[in-house]
This record gives sequence, C-alpha cells and structure tokens, in this order.
Amino acid sequence: MAFTEIFFLQLIAHVLADFYFQTDKTAKEKFEKGYKSKFLYWHILIVFVLSLGFSFQAEFVYISAIIAVTHYLIDLLKPKISKIKGIGAYAFFIDQALHILVIHMTVQWFSTNQIINPLFRIDLNLIHLFLIYLIALKPTNILIREVFRAYEIKTPNSDDLPNAGKLIGNLERILIITLGLAGLLEAVGFLIAAKSILRYKDTDNLKTEYVLVGTLLSFGIATILSLWHLYI
Repeated sequence: MAFTEIFFLQLIAHVLADFYFQTDKTAKEKFEKGYKSKFLYWHILIVFVLSLGFSFQAEFVYISAIIAVTHYLIDLLKPKISKIKGIGAYAFFIDQALHILVIHMTVQWFSTNQIINPLFRIDLNLIHLFLIYLIALKPTNILIREVFRAYEIKTPNSDDLPNAGKLIGNLERILIITLGLAGLLEAVGFLIAAKSILRYKDTDNLKTEYVLVGTLLSFGIATILSLWHLYI
C-alpha cells in the first residue's frame, strides 16, 4: 500500500470524523467550551478509531494516536485563531489545513520508514472516488457556508423550503461529478442555464447574488473534484 493510498484513506477517516460524525450543535459546543466539552473527547476518540480502522493495519496505531492528539490540540487552537484580527474569519480553513498537513506528514513518515502490511488492499481509483463524493456532500455545504461567513455575506430572508438549498446543492454536485467522470463536463453548462431560469428570475437582487455566489462555488468545487479524480 503506497503513500497515496494510505493518505486518501486517512483523508476519508478525517472527513467522516470532522463532518459526518459531528453535528453543528456538537461542533459549536466543542468550539465554545474547549477542553471542558465532553464531546471534544468523544470526537478525538472517533478520530483515533476511524484513523486506525481506515489504515487496515495494526502497525498504524502510533500514527493514529499522533493524528488524534494533534487533532485535539488544533481543535483547542481554533477558537483562539478565530479571535485574531485579520485571519480570524478564516479559522475554519486554517483548522482544516492544519489537520490535513498533519495527516500528510505522518503518513509520509509511516510510508517511508515502516513496513506496510495491510490486512487487505482496495483499488486506489475506488478509494479516491469514494473520497470525492464524500467531500461533495456535507463538507462542501459547510465550506460554502464558511466562505459566506468569511466574506460577511448574509443569508437573505427567504420563503424557500428549509434545507432545500443544501439538498439541491448536493444533487447538483453529484450530477456534475458523475458527468465529469463520464467525460461530459460540457453538459454542466446546461445545468447552470437550467438553474438560472428557475432561480435567477427573482427580482430580489440580494437573493439573486446570494444564489449566484452559492451556485458558482458549488459548481466550481464539484468540477475541481471531478478533474482531480481524472488526473490523479
């Protein structure tokens, strides 16, 4: 099992732990209470278990422990970063970059210095395919929300169905990635046109700009993910 395979598997473990195994409520509690938050310790345990589980080898236990401990320290650091003038608005992105950097460095060391003996191997193409679809759902919704927050773009008052935007975004990203993998990226233009007809006819300029920014981010991320898979 080469570095790339282990790295992608650890990214899957990270995405599951940081986005799918915690809710907005528990993430907020962890952010506000810091080391006093009971969920923080459950979260770190989940990080450790998923990291070790997705390594498929007992020898990775020490690396999983390092990833879990550094994850704990970075999560404690995040509230402090958010208070720093100039970069506080980007605390989410700094937090994620630090987590990924730690994963990259530890996996690089392990793949270089240890005998790799996984219980079984999974095709790299399937690993990466699962990773990009995983990123395209909840993590991208949160990423787009954090971009709005960083640029102080407020959500306009709307009578749309609750969470309808998230569902639409998830569906369109899945469709774009699937079209991209099928070599039909040109069809994305038709999706943009169709969404323009349905949504941009609104006379509320604030809402129109909000939807436009969200759509471009959503389509852009999905396109990048599909291209990433095609060129690995």
